[in-house]
Amino acid sequence: MIMNTGFQVLTVLLLGDIKFLPITVGVVIGLLIMILLLVCSALVSGSEVAFFSLSPSDNEHLREGKNKKSKVLINMLNKPQRLLATILISNNFVNVSIIILSTYVSNSLVDFSNAKLLGFVFQAVVVTFLLLLFGEIIPKVYATQFGLKFAKFMVFPMFVLEKFFSPLSSVLIYSTSIIKRYFERKKKKFSIDVLSDAIDLTVDKHDDKRILEGIVKFGNIDAKEIMKSRIDVVAIEINSPLSELISIIRSVGYSRFPVYSETFDNVKGILHSKDLLPYIYEKDDFKWQKLIQAPYFVPETKKINHLLEEFQKRKIHLAIVIDEYGGTFGIVTLEDILEEIVGELNDEFDETENLYKKIDKNIYVFEGKTLLNDFYKIIDIEDDVFDDIKGDADSLAGLILEIRAEIPQKGEKFTYSNFLFYIEEADKRRIKKIRITINEK
Repeated sequence: MIMNTGFQVLTVLLLGDIKFLPITVGVVIGLLIMILLLVCSALVSGSEVAFFSLSPSDNEHLREGKNKKSKVLINMLNKPQRLLATILISNNFVNVSIIILSTYVSNSLVDFSNAKLLGFVFQAVVVTFLLLLFGEIIPKVYATQFGLKFAKFMVFPMFVLEKFFSPLSSVLIYSTSIIKRYFERKKKKFSIDVLSDAIDLTVDKHDDKRILEGIVKFGNIDAKEIMKSRIDVVAIEINSPLSELISIIRSVGYSRFPVYSETFDNVKGILHSKDLLPYIYEKDDFKWQKLIQAPYFVPETKKINHLLEEFQKRKIHLAIVIDEYGGTFGIVTLEDILEEIVGELNDEFDETENLYKKIDKNIYVFEGKTLLNDFYKIIDIEDDVFDDIKGDADSLAGLILEIRAEIPQKGEKFTYSNFLFYIEEADKRRIKKIRITINEK
């Protein structure tokens, strides 16, 4: 008797007093639209699997296809982020619409006001099950088996949706790219720190340690950090007579020279000294300009590991570094890149350029043009010591300008952290020499 009573109570709690309402035209229209949306959900969900699971042979078949459908499909597959964003946005719009319509239809057919638990179960469980079964599982299983056929069937509908949702997908792609870059930087920094610590713990020889640390940091260095700035570059004006050209080559002994017209911002090519050897006895009117080779321009932010690959691929040794406005920023050579790994390279003809002089254990005098990368190596400190203050500076003089926010006068001194800077030589335009004292912490 008690069990029967309990069962009746449970039945009342679950079912309550539900009332079936009459079917109206609005309910019929809602059901039809819901079925149509469920079909759309199935097609969009299947498209995700179909587009992104095409085999290499399927892709080759599409490239060989001459019809418009194959060409449009290839173009869409070449922009996978935009395609995926379109699919996700479309699918979410359709699924949300189905849920809203199912709520309207169920409330119009059945009065759940006295059986709210049953109403929740129907709307949350039954509708979700139907949506997953017919809108996700079945179409994705089918698309896995017939990927190319499904992709061809959906190519034009997805093309239209891609254009329609273009503003939303652009925002989504931009947002995810910011997050991706953030985590990539964190991951890269973590990896470099871990590898550096491992090198410190396991490598005893100084030279081996320096080379390994150079390799670890190699992919994180921009071209502007190792280049020779434009004021230190020896370049040749394209209208120079042959005698003047030979005089310049003899005086500096370089193997390659940038050739410019009127201003160094207008570089026309690169001249190899060896190409001029057969013509050194020609007259001044000799057209040496026919010997110059096409220049290779790189942005200042070009990573040197990628630049090394370009040098190998193009079989060149010198690139012109340009700034964001297209002006010449400096030059970077293959030797500059290799020196980041193995240290300074000098052949028997190189004249040693003394960028610094060590006065005492913790006292140095540096040329203002010394690159920060070289500065860190010379005094043996971590390359992130000045990260909070250096801004876009790449040289020691640039670092001083970032700290002072003006060109200091000769004799001025100031401190940053445990570094004492003393300006030994400067003029109105440049900081030439800096004495640096490193105080013990």
